[in-house]
Amino acid sequence: MISVDPLDLNRQLRTPGFFARVYEISVNGQTHKVLARDLQLDPVTDRPIHIDFMRFSAATRLNIEVEVMFENEDQCPGIRVGGVLNIVRHTVELRCRPDGIPEFLTADLTGLEIGDSIHISAIDLPEDVQLTITDRDFTVATIAAPTIVEEPEEETEGEEGAEGAEGAEGGEEVAEGGEEAGSEESSETEE
Repeated sequence: MISVDPLDLNRQLRTPGFFARVYEISVNGQTHKVLARDLQLDPVTDRPIHIDFMRFSAATRLNIEVEVMFENEDQCPGIRVGGVLNIVRHTVELRCRPDGIPEFLTADLTGLEIGDSIHISAIDLPEDVQLTITDRDFTVATIAAPTIVEEPEEETEGEEGAEGAEGAEGGEEVAEGGEEAGSEESSETEE
């Protein structure tokens, strides 16, 4: 059984790519390169209670999910005019050696307009790394039009003001004698 310092483990868990990072573990004086494959958390405290590690050799190739990062949002005309980055795939599954796992993949948004999309072919993969999905050029993200339509405030204020004036006129009904309509009934009952 291997024991891991909880503070070091929590620090590693808070950084991105925990399951894609190679660790070295010493067992009985021998150092082994390993990958974290599974993590079990306490259901009440949410603290880690068990980790499964996998040893590997130089010939090992594995499938692993790698995060996609987006850069140059400030140079994307579609986002500057109010478009939204719609991320279709936050991670992409790659096949590579454990020593060659990229920390993340980078997608460049420079020059993209509303309606444009980023496909996996637009992302440069590191050397000796292959996609597990090879039968199609799948979409990673799109630049979508904004979904909220804003109405001009001037029209709304003008309509409210007109309704308020009509309401004031309607409430001031005055009978011919200068009295209100309700007061005529009370004078008739007095006679």
